[in-house]
Amino acid sequence: MLSRIVLLSGVLASAACLVAGCGSSDARRGRETVVAAFYPLAYAVEQIAGGRVEVRNLTPAGAEPHDLELSPGDVRDVDSATLVVYLGGGFMPGLETALKQRSGRSVDLLAGVPLRPGSGGGLAGDPHVWLDPARYAAIVRRIGSALRDEAAAGRLARRLAVLDAAFRRGLAHCARRQIVTSHAAFGYLAARYGLVQVPLEGLSPEAEPSARAIAHLVDLVRRAGVTTVFFETLLSPKLAQTVAREAGVRTAVLNPIEGLTGGEVAAGADYFSLMRSNLAALRQALGCRG
Repeated sequence: MLSRIVLLSGVLASAACLVAGCGSSDARRGRETVVAAFYPLAYAVEQIAGGRVEVRNLTPAGAEPHDLELSPGDVRDVDSATLVVYLGGGFMPGLETALKQRSGRSVDLLAGVPLRPGSGGGLAGDPHVWLDPARYAAIVRRIGSALRDEAAAGRLARRLAVLDAAFRRGLAHCARRQIVTSHAAFGYLAARYGLVQVPLEGLSPEAEPSARAIAHLVDLVRRAGVTTVFFETLLSPKLAQTVAREAGVRTAVLNPIEGLTGGEVAAGADYFSLMRSNLAALRQALGCRG
């Protein structure tokens, strides 16, 4: 009878653990969990911490982080994580709301960082700092400090310095300097390398320009003499295609690397390979030489 009671108690305890989520594989392995708001931050954590932590990217492949709505499971992960790294300023308002209920350590990687002015959409400033390798390196070092691994962060920052040098060389001698983009995500990249961004939409990519605004954009593209209107992988290309068609120019992808598509994941793409693709696309569109 006693053995039956012990067995029954064990079964009930196991069931309770399954419901409560205790005894997870991560806990058994003794690894801490770091929640990253979206891809560039998750990538940096993975590169710095390696297999020492379990990295949870809140933004799934193919999703746009601006519009992410957290599920109850996401909120639980945020609440229970050892560390959460994110970009504040209204970039992901759902996450910022969840963080108000959290008692654990959270690091706003934009805190104290001067940003380019915002332009609506609830954003206090332009958050797309990772598209400038030098600024991204500063973010990487802050993540390294939060993970207490400055040496690994330094190695990643040096790779970013090499990437920055490649962009400087590749964009030094170009026939054109203006880039027409589907939304205003490339201001830091443009400023770093002496380009002029002409966005079809503002920082909030769901904003839709009027027919009059589209006609103005078409006229601007024609007068600027650009050959390419850039669109993005995670947003509809419809507006870019419309402007390009009316202006008689082509379209191409310029990736803001806010997240990966399913195809990019399957192909093994990462931040560095996508930035090199961006450089190649810019060089072709701008008529760069050397």
